[in-house]
Amino acid sequence: MADKVQIPGKSTGAARRAPAAGRNTGPILQVLKTQLPASGRALEIASGTGQHAAAFARSFPAITWIPSDPSPDARHSIAAWVEEAGLGNLEAPLDLDVMQEHWPAAAEGPFDAVLAINLIHISPWAACQGLLRGAGALLPERGMLYLYGPYRRGGAHTAGSNVRFEEWLHGQNREWGVRDVGEVERAAATHGLCLDAVIEMPANNFSLVLRKS
Repeated sequence: MADKVQIPGKSTGAARRAPAAGRNTGPILQVLKTQLPASGRALEIASGTGQHAAAFARSFPAITWIPSDPSPDARHSIAAWVEEAGLGNLEAPLDLDVMQEHWPAAAEGPFDAVLAINLIHISPWAACQGLLRGAGALLPERGMLYLYGPYRRGGAHTAGSNVRFEEWLHGQNREWGVRDVGEVERAAATHGLCLDAVIEMPANNFSLVLRKS
């Protein structure tokens, strides 16, 4: 089954830990190693606990990582991870809500990559549209938008467990749901983003790699 949503995550002091992030960090890193540039700047959207940002910055020392989250509690946890990691390439978290028409000045880039992990199925479709609009504006030619989470293919779920997962999502919020790859691809195209790769991941998840055309 797709990664269960952990909100807000287990606390270990100020830096929180989400079990799903602990499980998927390794597989995501393996994909990013084949897709990211050797150096540059990366913006992570909806960074949550901050675990991913710390792990990514440690694994890619030549890339500057900028985490973000609209939640003050999440930013508090991210800041604790930033302090604990003590890495020169991991910056303080931004207050960024993808559904806002105008993103903060600090998020104006330039960025070589934008990442959103387990976001678009636990937010309204308008959040996905805002993410695509923002990434399309920020990324240079061949810049990468990386998405991770559960997806439908051709309108159908890829596993029976994801049917139950979507039922659970709808129970939390009727505007949440497992998105279809084709639906995301079509919406991305309106912002100059082309689907470059769909990679199967553990627990019936996928990595989507989109590139600015």
